Amino acid sequence: MFTRQLAQRSARAVAQRRTYASVSEASGVKVAGIDNGQPTTSISVVVKAGSRFESRPGVAHALKNFAFKNTKAGSALKTVRETELYGGVLSSALTREHLFLNAEFLRGDEDYFLSLMSSVLSSTKFTPHEFGEVVVPTIEADSLAALSSPSTMAFDIAHTLAFRRGLGNSLFASPHTELTAENVKEYASKAFAKSNVAVIGTGISTEALEKAVAKAFGGASAAGGSSSSGPATQYFGGEQRLPLDLHAAEGQPTMLIAFGSTDAAATPALAVLKNVLGGESDLKWVPGTSPLALAAAKVPGGKAKAFVLPYSDASLFGVLVSAPTSEGVKAIAGDAVAAIKALGQVNEEALKKAVAKTKFEVASVVENKEGLIALTGPQVLSGSVKSLEDAFGAIEKASTESLSKAAAALFKGKPTVVAVGDLSVLPYADELGL
Repeated sequence: MFTRQLAQRSARAVAQRRTYASVSEASGVKVAGIDNGQPTTSISVVVKAGSRFESRPGVAHALKNFAFKNTKAGSALKTVRETELYGGVLSSALTREHLFLNAEFLRGDEDYFLSLMSSVLSSTKFTPHEFGEVVVPTIEADSLAALSSPSTMAFDIAHTLAFRRGLGNSLFASPHTELTAENVKEYASKAFAKSNVAVIGTGISTEALEKAVAKAFGGASAAGGSSSSGPATQYFGGEQRLPLDLHAAEGQPTMLIAFGSTDAAATPALAVLKNVLGGESDLKWVPGTSPLALAAAKVPGGKAKAFVLPYSDASLFGVLVSAPTSEGVKAIAGDAVAAIKALGQVNEEALKKAVAKTKFEVASVVENKEGLIALTGPQVLSGSVKSLEDAFGAIEKASTESLSKAAAALFKGKPTVVAVGDLSVLPYADELGL
């Protein structure tokens, strides 16, 4: 009966397939819209201006916080007042590879918001007084918040250990970094080249978005410059240990254990391996049955969760462990490493569960506005958007053999281990058998 239900579910999935919009171009900028009839529209300008490409440490973080400040089109106060009149919401976000400028508003107001975003790209003034009075305090607040979160700090340090430069650049500007408004302006002049910019919208068709982009970017286009690029990513690995002041920090003692890959073709297999390890129960108040869920259940308040962070030419795969005490982290970490080592021998039942969970996660992401933009924005920038069926097809190709091969390739490299907590208790990498 269960097999028949699975077959019926697959039939429904085929019937409900949704085709993603194709990528178009307007005024030299790549454009894609996805319209499902929702009453609101969101537009994101995706710029290849993440910390990976920054010209000096922290400048990408500063550029993110300079978004929607004074431009030739008007002051920051004017932008706030007009956005409030339209009932819209503006935001910016930074990843290691991309800067996102986001606007959410009622249908039909795309001309105003695209004009505003075009002015951000082409005519932000980067005034010294705004930098000192608004941008720097925001940078400091972001950086202090990161330092007070053991998990955020562990991920940031892990990238530096894993990739050193490029993807290893921190997302946060250090309080000791010397930056000026002129430094940010110089970086923006290169990053805001049209070849680095794409526009993706939800609640708007590609055709309507294309017309609005042509109108907004036709006169005052993005700044000149060349496409952002850098050397191919290399994986190194390493270990770092940091004490945790439980009175100052907001989180718990934490360990991050990861391995890197520079094989982009391995990403679907790594996504499935992540769900072989698991970590969270699918039913509240009931312990999960995945290896990491069973490991965490042995320690009251303990947590262990697998992750995979894919980038354009690399991925970071691993496990994040936390617990109320460093002793608890040590206990979970030992079992977590054992589970990681067992990935070379995944059985068919575990494979089927992991494939189904991975497909569900992908489908859930594209049903969420923020997740959809984060996932498809970089794809639009590259010139093509993968359909849900394409993503499912890549996941369904996973086999016990392909997972074993992907795991073996990971384990050839040096592990990346970050420990945050009581360093007299937390184990070293070699003590965990890594």
